[in-house]
Formats: sequence, C-alpha cells, structure tokens
Amino acid sequence: MPIGIPPDELARLRIEERKLAALRELNRALATTVDLDQLLVLLLDKLCALMDAERVTLYLVEGEALTSSITQGGEVAEIRLAMGEGIAGWVAQTNETVNLVDAYTDPRFHKEIDQRTGFRTTSMLCMPMPDSQGRALGVLQVLNKRARAFDGDDESMLATVAAHAGISVENSRLYVSVVAQRAELQRKVADLDLLLEIEHEVAAAHDLDDLLHRLLARAVQLVRSEAGAIVLRDPASGQMYFRSTVGGSGEATKRVKLAEGKGVVGWVAHERKPLIVNDPSSDPRHDQGVAEVLGFHPRNLLAVPLVQAAPEDGTLESLGAIELLNRVGRDGYDAEDEKLLLLIAGHASRALELARGKEARQQQERLAAVGQLLSGVLHDLRTPMTVVSGYAQIMVNTDDAQKRAEYSAAIQKQFDLMSAMTREVLEFARGESKLLVRRVYMQKFAEEIKEQLEPDLRARNVELVVDGRYVGVAWFDELKLVRAIHNLARNAAQAMPEGGRLTITIDSVEDQLRIDVADTGGGIPPELEGRLFQLFATSGKEGGTGLGLAIVKKIVEEHGGRIAYRSRAGEGTTFTITLPLQRDEA
Repeated sequence: MPIGIPPDELARLRIEERKLAALRELNRALATTVDLDQLLVLLLDKLCALMDAERVTLYLVEGEALTSSITQGGEVAEIRLAMGEGIAGWVAQTNETVNLVDAYTDPRFHKEIDQRTGFRTTSMLCMPMPDSQGRALGVLQVLNKRARAFDGDDESMLATVAAHAGISVENSRLYVSVVAQRAELQRKVADLDLLLEIEHEVAAAHDLDDLLHRLLARAVQLVRSEAGAIVLRDPASGQMYFRSTVGGSGEATKRVKLAEGKGVVGWVAHERKPLIVNDPSSDPRHDQGVAEVLGFHPRNLLAVPLVQAAPEDGTLESLGAIELLNRVGRDGYDAEDEKLLLLIAGHASRALELARGKEARQQQERLAAVGQLLSGVLHDLRTPMTVVSGYAQIMVNTDDAQKRAEYSAAIQKQFDLMSAMTREVLEFARGESKLLVRRVYMQKFAEEIKEQLEPDLRARNVELVVDGRYVGVAWFDELKLVRAIHNLARNAAQAMPEGGRLTITIDSVEDQLRIDVADTGGGIPPELEGRLFQLFATSGKEGGTGLGLAIVKKIVEEHGGRIAYRSRAGEGTTFTITLPLQRDEA
C-alpha cells in the first residue's frame, strides 16, 4: 500500500484508474470499428461495465422518431418513441441531460415499457449523443446504478463516451453511405456497359429477326438461363406466336401458337406485367400442355412484357413478351434478373415499334407508288388515244379502202404502243428490264413520230419540227424509244403553256444515234436541278406525276445509252439521247 494514502482513497483511485483504462479501451475500439451494428454492441457492452449499471439502451434518431436499435441485457423488443415522448424522447428534443434517482416519480417516464419488458427501473441517467454539429444523433440511457444513484462523475463519464460514440456513429453512417454510393456507381457503370453491348448487337443486326435473336441470346447469356423465347402478339387475332428462340426445342417452338393470355408468357403479354415463377408446377398460369408439346419442362421461368405507347392516348399496347427458362447456378430467378431482362426488353420493344412503323410507311409508300404509276399510265395514254380518235374520225369520212387499211394499221400501232406503255410502267415498278431490239429504219421512224405527236401538239398551240438528218438503220426497241420521246414531248408541251416550238432532231455522231428534243419554254425549274431524273420528281405542274423522265432514263440506260440536258431560263431546254447505232452482237 502506498505510504500516506488512506485505504478508502486508494480504493477510489483504483476504481477511477480502471474506469480510465476502460474508457481508453472503448475509445480505441470505437476508432477502429466502422460497422454500425458491431460498433453499437461494443459500445453498450463496455458502457454497462464502465457505468456499473444494470442496463444501457441506445436510441438513434430517425427523422421524427427514436428507435432502440440494441438493448444490452435481457430480451427486449424494439422500442420506438416519437420525438418528445418519454424521457429519451424529451432528451432528444431538448438536447438536455436527465438524471433521476427514481424514474417513477417523473411524469415523463413511460411505465408501460417496464410492464412490457418485466424490468424495474429505479435510477436513470439519460444524455443526448451529439453529432459533429452538436445536434442529437441519438440518446444514451443508463439504468439502475448498482451501488448508488448516478452522480456528477457519472454524467461527466457518460458525456465523454457520448461525444466519442456520436463521432463514431456518424463516421460509420458516412462510411456506409460511401460504400452504398460506390455500389450504386458500380451498378450504373455495369448498366452502361450492358447498354453499350446491346447497342453493338443492335448495330450489327441485318434485319428485325437477326436483331431479336441477338437480344434474346444476350439475355440468355447475361441472366444465365438454359433457354429463352420472344413471343409476339398478332394485333388482329390476339394470338401469340414464337418469333425467336434460343436453346430448348429450338425451331419446333416456332410452330406453336398460343391463345391470348394462355400460359405464363401469354399472361405477361396480356397483363403487361413482369412475372417470376420459380415453381411452375404449382402456378395455375403455367401451361403444362405447351410444355408437353415442346418436350421442354421448365424448372423456373422469368417473363417480362414487350410494350409500346399507343399514339392516340399514350396507353401501353402489348407487343408480346420475352421469356427465360431454367436459371443456371441457383434455384430460381430474382428481382435483379427481372430488372436486367426489362432493360433488354426495352430495346426489343423499340426495335419492334420501329420495324412496324417502317413496315406501315413502306405499305403506304407502295400504295402511293401504285397510285402514281396508274396516274402516269392514264396520263401517257392521252397521246395515242388522241391519235386513235383522229384516225377513227378520218376513217368515217373516207371510202378509200387502201386509206382505211392504212388508218387501221396506224390505229393498231397506237394500241400496241398503249400496251407497251402499261407494260413498261409495270416493269419499271418491278425493276425488270425487257428489250425487244429490232432493225429500225430511221426515215420511217421520224415520219411516224411526227404523225403521232403532231395532232396533240397542234391542239396545244405547239409547232412540231422533226428534222430527220439520219435516214439509215439503227437497232433499238422501237416501242420503248417511242415511249421515251412521247414523255419528253409531253414534258416540253407542258413547259410551253402559251404555245411555242418543239424540235426533234435525229442524227448520227460517229457510232452513236443522237436524238435532241428541244423546246422554247421557260427552262428547268431551280428546285428540280440535280434530281430531274429521280422517281416522282416534279415541280408541281398540274397533272404531273414525276414518272416521265425517270422512265425515259431507265429506257435509255437499258439500251446502253445516255441522256443529258441543257437549259437556260427563258430560252428553253434540250434533252439529248445517245444510243449505240449498231446492234450489240454480244
């Protein structure tokens, strides 16, 4: 025993020394622990011994309530208090300390908690646990001092512990928040990587079927499944059919049709809701009959809908569903698998929506093209019909049998031309090329061109000049070239609404046949420059279809020739056709 120190004082010093050692140990432990649950267990165990108390309770502030996360000693259910309720609630609200010798004498004390837990509270020391800003992060409540009531030294001790504990809890929460943010960031990066992979698959696809198959194969791989299928809904009948499959019964699946709403995948498509079925045998939505037909019995299923927004009101319309079967590596699918498949389904839905929109536009364009083509045929028939009408009227007024025979032959030739016109438009629409190349005597050809065009042009106040400089022989499809010249003449007449002159010059240049069609109109409109020979290119002239020059260009190119033009505003336009003069024996 140290000399000069009374035994009572020495005992007290040794108690204080143990307290300081316990406090240092507690602070050291708090400084090295970041897991909140471990930190609270350690805090309460050490604090109970340090304060020589029967029980220590820690309340954490959560919004406008307090929750006793962990209670040391005994089995006590979780206690929740509103801010200001009970002693602990009052301390949290006021940020002040409460030290009671007999808790039952204080009206703020809740006796019900003792009654519920079977614990009898006597003395109580309740103190706020501050954060770094001095706000109450929680409340430390120490109950029943064993030797005596809590005194000023106990308050000082608890205040020291509360300050260190508050910093530790705050740090722990910050650490958990950082870890959660990092995990969220990693998840977002993973999602971006997945989106990039999906975009690569979409970009590499050749058509809709290839795209759907690539997305399905990627889904089967990422969600680790044995098989998968994309099932689409027929809007007209509501029937479901398999559009793409991976694994399982493969192509045999595509022959199976499902009634609307039938089976898990049918239910998902009909309800437009995702569904996980980890025990198909006990789920009434699972269609065992389809499994029997396919010879594939799933252990578990995951299906998500394919939807698009209706253009009228934005409501979701069902396109079908994606279904995955038999999760590999564990007993069934979970929410993360569903989330991943929904991400892929979004891309599949957009691809389907774009494909159907494109198909509808193409259908409309085809119908419009048919209308334009029919309009072109009717328009092109005007010239030969005018010729036929003229010859028919002349035949009525002549008794000369030879003349009538000539007029009859001319009429028959116009009917051949009309037949060729309709056939040419249909071939043009189908992209076909059929030439009947024959020997043509150019002097006679020039006379017939003038004979066919002159009546119609005269009625339009257009003077026709046919200059047949080359009177030899050429090889080409006569009916088609006549059709080309008719189109050029008609365009020229439309370019001279007040009348003018149309000059057709037929000549030869070296081994080429050259045909110039020149008018005295206003020239090519600026808006048509550079696209004059494109399909449906027109300047908006009345009755124009935009087919004439496109057909002329096709006819010329089928003969291995070229067509060009020169035009000046107010001075007219000249189209020049050049064709091989001799027959190509190859």
